[in-house]
This record gives sequence, C-alpha cells and structure tokens, in this order.
Amino acid sequence: MLPGLAWLDAANRMRITVVNGSQLERSYQSSTFPEDFPSSFGPLARSLATLLFLVVVTLVGPARLAAQDSPTPAPVANGQRQDPPPAAGGPRNDVGPYVVPKKKDEPPPAPPAEKPKKIEGLPDYSIRVNVPLVEIPVSVTTKDGQFISSLQKDNFRVYEDGVPQAISNFTMSQAPITAVLLVEFASTNYAFVIDALRASYSFAQTLKKDDWVAVVSYDMKPQTLVDFTQDKGEIYGALSQLRIPGFAETNLFDALYDTLDRLDRVEGHKYIVLVSTGFDSFSKLNLDQITKKIKSTHDVTIFPISVGWLARERYEAAGRAAPHGFGIPISRIDYLQADNELQTFARLTGGRFYQPRFEAEYPEIFHDVIGDIRNQYDISFQPTNAKLDGSYRKLRVDVVAPDGGMLKVRDQKGKDVKYQVIAREGYTAKQTVE
Repeated sequence: MLPGLAWLDAANRMRITVVNGSQLERSYQSSTFPEDFPSSFGPLARSLATLLFLVVVTLVGPARLAAQDSPTPAPVANGQRQDPPPAAGGPRNDVGPYVVPKKKDEPPPAPPAEKPKKIEGLPDYSIRVNVPLVEIPVSVTTKDGQFISSLQKDNFRVYEDGVPQAISNFTMSQAPITAVLLVEFASTNYAFVIDALRASYSFAQTLKKDDWVAVVSYDMKPQTLVDFTQDKGEIYGALSQLRIPGFAETNLFDALYDTLDRLDRVEGHKYIVLVSTGFDSFSKLNLDQITKKIKSTHDVTIFPISVGWLARERYEAAGRAAPHGFGIPISRIDYLQADNELQTFARLTGGRFYQPRFEAEYPEIFHDVIGDIRNQYDISFQPTNAKLDGSYRKLRVDVVAPDGGMLKVRDQKGKDVKYQVIAREGYTAKQTVE
C-alpha cells in the first residue's frame, strides 16, 4: 500500500481535462511512473493500482478541479454587492437576469425653511394700525362756472362737525377722469328720450383719450352697454344701441345703488354723470336707503343732468303734468320732488345739478362739468375724532384770505365777483368689527 500511495502523490503531476462533460482525457508526463518503480509488483498489481488510481481520480478529481477553477468571491464590503465577472454571462444589472431601468439620481431635498424664533409674550397674529385719512375734492368756481386756480393751502379751512381740522395734503389736479355715464332710457316720453340722447352724445364729445368712461342705461333694471374704456368709438357704439326703449319703469334708486356698488371696487376718485328725469317709479329701494348708500360711499361725485324740462313746461302750461310712461300716474309735485332728489345727490357728493332748458345749453353744461372734474383742489386730513364708530360726520370747507379774513375775488376789470365752494357735505367714518 505504501508504494501505491507514494505513486498516487506523484500522480499530482498528471493533467486531467474533462471533455464534453463526461470523457476523461489523461496525459502523463515522462516522470509520472518513475523508472525505479519496484519490479516486484507483477502485472496484476500494476493493473489493480492503475484501476484504484482511476477510481480516486474519477471521484475526487472533478471536485478539486471545480475548487481550483471557480475563484472564491471577494467578501462584501459595506453591504454592497460585487458584480460577477463578464464571463458569468447574462445582463449586468441590479436584479439578476431581468433588466430593470435604474432610477435617475435625484437632487437632495431642500432643507426646511428656518422658522423665526418665537418671542415670549408676543402673539402669533400681526397688528395693523389703520390711521383714517379723509380726502375731499374741492372745486371753487365763479357763478358762471369759471374755475379759480390761484388759491393756496392757506386759503382753505376744513371743519368736521364744527371742529377745525389740520390739512395734511393739498394739491391742485388736472388729470384724466374715471366716470360712468348713467342714462335713463325707458318708454316714457319721446321728448325725455331725445333729450337724454342729446345730452349723452354731448358728454362723449368732451372726453379725451386718457379718460376712462363706462356707459350704463336703465329702465326697469340697469344694463352695462360698455365697460370702462378709453376708446371713444366704443362709447359712441354703446350710445347707438339706445334706439328702441323697452319698459316704461324708471327705477333710478336701484340703478344708482348698483352703480355705486360697482364703483366701490374701482380705485381713485370716480364720477357719475346722471342723465335722468329724476323720477323713480318702481325701485325696490326707497329714498332713505339710497341716501344712506350715497353717504357711505367714498370718492364718488355725482353730476345730475335733468332732462325733459321744456316738455314739462308745455304740459304744465296746459294744466297737467307731462306723462311718464303708459299707465304710470304722475303730477307736477312728483317732478319737483325728482328735481329736489337730484340736487340732494349732487350736494351730498360735491357735484353740481344742471337743468338745461334747450339743446344748445348742453355743450356749455358739459364744458363746466369737465372743468369741475379736471380742475379741482385735492384736500386730505386726519380727523381729530379718531373713533371708528361708523357715524356720519358733516364737513364744511371755507375759502378765506391768507390773514383769515374774507376772500375777495376780482375779474380782469377789477370788479368783485361772487364764487362758490363745491365740496361734499360729509362722510361716514369706518367702523371696526368686533
């Protein structure tokens, strides 16, 4: 047995290759069987030894060859898998033999915004102090409507509920206007309709390219013919739609309330040129409600233009009132009340009331209206009564000489002329909500 084992060790120098997975190819080097192999072993012993050698090689050889040919994989470091060598075959990806697209590298998420440090004792809400500022557009004209443009800040005195107020801002402006042309157009009286159209076209002719104007007509309800525009062509196009009147009702209070409500969302000072008879026939609102709405509205001046005066005079000369639509009874006192209401609307907002007799008066009237709108003194003050109680406060604006005495205005010939101060009569203070 010892010589056989020695011979088996020597057999390590024999190269064995597996062919087609089953056939064993053997090649021997010249020193596989040493020349001094003992001759005492006969042919049978040699055959047994050779057979034993083949059995050992058949059982042990493939395991040793596999152990020698397959390299031991390197240890995994930091939990990362090591890719197999290219000879392993198959797709080289993260999930075995299936190809799965890799996710793109995404940037790291932004760090959360740093919250301000909370100061002990400070509440979580912000506090805003609302300092009221009252603005009053003032127009000073002669009796014939000529604007007096030479006045200074010292020439004005402002009173709120009889208490003098300090003027904080004072300017004289001549700027583009923002106005609504509110026209009564109903199936009432032919003379009223013709006068309303003539007055509306006369107003449109006085506009400039930078003016913003909207056109609204009303009978039973208001209808916006064109929204605010600077195109005079659109304004004329809106007026051209007023050809065939519809309802006979003239709901002035409802139309004026709706217009004031819409203008409340428009910044700056606004104007309403109201072309109307002033008669309200079927509004849901009454005079007291529309008056409160006018008092609570800021930065709006109303210029009423009464129409139908000549037709009213002709009917009154015959002993009856001019008809105001089929089936709507009306008397002379109704028209007088309508005139008084239009005058109240103008007085409360700092406007002027006009009642033209003839068509030829329209250009002059609207020349004065535009002059009052474009040329005015803008006065603002912080009231001494800082309470936000929603109360109505009366205003009065006086014009005095620099020394506090009565102001005298003279024309080019040196004659004293009378003048008038046009400003709103009051305003409604803001009210805090508890």
